[in-house]
Amino acid sequence: MSKAVRIDRHGGPEELRIVDVQVGAPGPGEIRIRHHAIGLNFIDVYQRSGLYPFPMPLTLGMEGAGVVEAVGEGVTHLAAGDRAAYASHPPGSYSEVRVLPARTVVRLPDAIPLETGAAMMLKGLTAQYLLKHSRPVEGLQAGDYVLFHAAAGGVGLIATQWAKALGLRLIATAGSDEKTALAKANGAAHAINYRTENFAERVREITGGQGVKVVYDSVGKDTFEGSLDSLRPFGLLVSFGSASGPVPPFPPSALARNSLYVTRQTLFSHITTRERTQAMADDLFEAVTSGKVKIRIDQRYALDDVQQAHRDLEARKTTGSTILTLA
Repeated sequence: MSKAVRIDRHGGPEELRIVDVQVGAPGPGEIRIRHHAIGLNFIDVYQRSGLYPFPMPLTLGMEGAGVVEAVGEGVTHLAAGDRAAYASHPPGSYSEVRVLPARTVVRLPDAIPLETGAAMMLKGLTAQYLLKHSRPVEGLQAGDYVLFHAAAGGVGLIATQWAKALGLRLIATAGSDEKTALAKANGAAHAINYRTENFAERVREITGGQGVKVVYDSVGKDTFEGSLDSLRPFGLLVSFGSASGPVPPFPPSALARNSLYVTRQTLFSHITTRERTQAMADDLFEAVTSGKVKIRIDQRYALDDVQQAHRDLEARKTTGSTILTLA
């Protein structure tokens, strides 16, 4: 038996319930892992609330790290006893033990603690595909300006450090002076408090009226128009989240102002094979073990306190990465 966090219907944090579930043996292409820590992400809120609907009942959680207990037929890259971490679909990491597809689970380097592994996989792989695989048509070179919303969050702080290591001039936005200071401390060239400043106007000032080549936007509805206004000709808006709500429908003519591009990305389109997942994870591991990127775990909650963790995440009280811990 395993303790797990389950919802029986979509709704608020009060729908999160601790239950006991039976965990069996892994089937072909699967592993069974005992978690040491679990990553908390805004996608968990989307799934709980019903913005991303799932059949019920649902165990939440897309990210975790622990020790492999057993492997199924055909799994050769992992073995029982391995320290491992993952960002995986389907959900289910809010649990002590789970069975999941082995394709997106990778062996964790000895230099990276398990808690760090749980805090970095979904967020770090997201930063990796944004900076390395979601690029404007004119490409990105050292010295280019990019705009990153919610830069003090888990994905944002990783991306901010990584962008600096790549020589990019990242303009960060966040919702408080404390969060903008945090983004600056982690490598942002400029930081804008979007609650007190018009970020699109500030971007134009910073870039000498040109705009940025690419905007990375996980906020959604509240920032969409300003993000388009921040782009230079042939610029790219990469939408990868909807923290403020989904972007409303818009006509293609809205992109004609500067011949712009818009794409809606998900991590799970990028990690469709074990080989692709491993290559992206190796790039992330190198960035972390080399010191280019440091993983901040700013909040820890016991699994039993998962409702409060969700409340704090939705209220945007968190910075950096957040994990759920197991006794």
